[in-house]
Amino acid sequence: MGSDTRPRPWVALAIFLIIQAVLGCWWAAFYPGLFSRDSVLYLSHTVVGPWVSDHSVVYDALVWLSFTRTGDLGAVTFAQTTAMAGALTYLAQSLKRLGAPRLLTTVVAVLMPLAPPVGAFTVTLWKDVPFTICAVAIAGTCARIAARRAVTVPALAGLGVLFTLLGLFRANGFLVVGVAVVALVVIVRTMRVRLLLAGTLAAALPLLLTNLVFPLYGIAAPSRTYVYHTAYGDIAVAYRERPDLFTPQDISLMTSVAPLERWWEGGTCYTINPLIWRRDFSWWQADAHATELLDLWRRLLVTEPRTIVDARLCRGAIAWRPVQDESATGGMTYRFSRRPNADTYVGPGKVADFPGRWVYSLRPLSMELNRVAEPWFAGALAPGYDWVLWRGASWSYLSYLAVALAAWVLRNRYVLGVAAVVAGQQLAILANISAQDFRYMASPILVGALLVPLLLGSLGRLPARLVTRPATGLGARRPPAAPVSPPPEPAAAGEEPADGQSADGASEDGESEDDAPTEPIEVQAPRDQG
Repeated sequence: MGSDTRPRPWVALAIFLIIQAVLGCWWAAFYPGLFSRDSVLYLSHTVVGPWVSDHSVVYDALVWLSFTRTGDLGAVTFAQTTAMAGALTYLAQSLKRLGAPRLLTTVVAVLMPLAPPVGAFTVTLWKDVPFTICAVAIAGTCARIAARRAVTVPALAGLGVLFTLLGLFRANGFLVVGVAVVALVVIVRTMRVRLLLAGTLAAALPLLLTNLVFPLYGIAAPSRTYVYHTAYGDIAVAYRERPDLFTPQDISLMTSVAPLERWWEGGTCYTINPLIWRRDFSWWQADAHATELLDLWRRLLVTEPRTIVDARLCRGAIAWRPVQDESATGGMTYRFSRRPNADTYVGPGKVADFPGRWVYSLRPLSMELNRVAEPWFAGALAPGYDWVLWRGASWSYLSYLAVALAAWVLRNRYVLGVAAVVAGQQLAILANISAQDFRYMASPILVGALLVPLLLGSLGRLPARLVTRPATGLGARRPPAAPVSPPPEPAAAGEEPADGQSADGASEDGESEDDAPTEPIEVQAPRDQG
């Protein structure tokens, strides 16, 4: 693949600066950043009060700090551009160490921010942006582990921090962490217990903060409707498809929250938005009757599991289906809501108003850059590009293919770990998500794009692998073991140990022979120079 794996700091710096410059152009073109109704909610409750942990307390705090200290929100989105540039550079350089073609990986990395799913997304005021940045950095850390074929203490510490941040930036982050950690524990051969412990702590900490620590500081827990809204969506789907399953008591319970027409209209399996985000759905009543509604959901899950499972699979289609469903309500991919100010999203009186809400308005720092970015951005939103630009499912499958082939070609099972966070994201969304939003699967798109050079490099090496090692299938016979050499004679008093060996038998880098990688040694074909 690459000609060598020696680190080149100046190349990493150049890649970072190019990506930062392109993302900086997006930032100037759409200053202070793109936003949605959720973006307004991040700030409204922190300024007016009380603070609520229904989104991300960490991200809410960042938005609040930017607003109160600078009077605007541009500091948050600019910080996102820098962090994204660092994460993409880190993943690209890590994949090069693993053996990805250097030139092609560099080209892909510097071109990626030109694409709106990277550039426009990075300058959007969404908690999903830092979440995605952490996921990309996790993939980079796993690539470093694969290059070393060992889990080092610094890598383990880095994974612990990044996994914790996943849970702090998204409420379902602990699900992503759980799947990714289990996948890594199966793949790696060293430090499995420590890795499992670090993942468990990282998944548990955000939950403990939300339920035990934040309330002590006046930060209210999320409403019960916000926590259980996907279960309410399942009830609506079941009512629309099988109204005969519901007793008069069930109907009475449901009508206390919303008219039956609302439950029927909200019973589209792709999204819960037509159910809970309408005037005639009472969040207050839903909170008051949350226990009864959950009991109804559990009964449906036991008596009609297929109905509930099908609803979840349908709603999680953004994670597994490569194309959108244009014929169904809510079946199309949501990308961005491109509106000029906050009032066009929420309207007067829809959320707690606060002085300075005008900061949620598009004010480009450069109209020239805006005139270039607007048509480029609008063109990317065309339905014909949806499957390749905005759906993460295809990129997830490509990621699995890339790491599987590279692991086989390189005879390195650790390569599979690079896609662990992709699997975590895909399965977590498949289990619990509310709508077909592209942002929920943004990280597989970014990771998958940077894995393309590794896939192509592996395909290039495949013929040499088949020629030099024709019997490498699952049923191939293992080569005869090499004769075991007798242990070296201990050095006599006053003699120096052999080169590269310490007096106690450990190598100079501090690792014993037992810690060395156990993969079979192979004679590699000459690497290309691309």
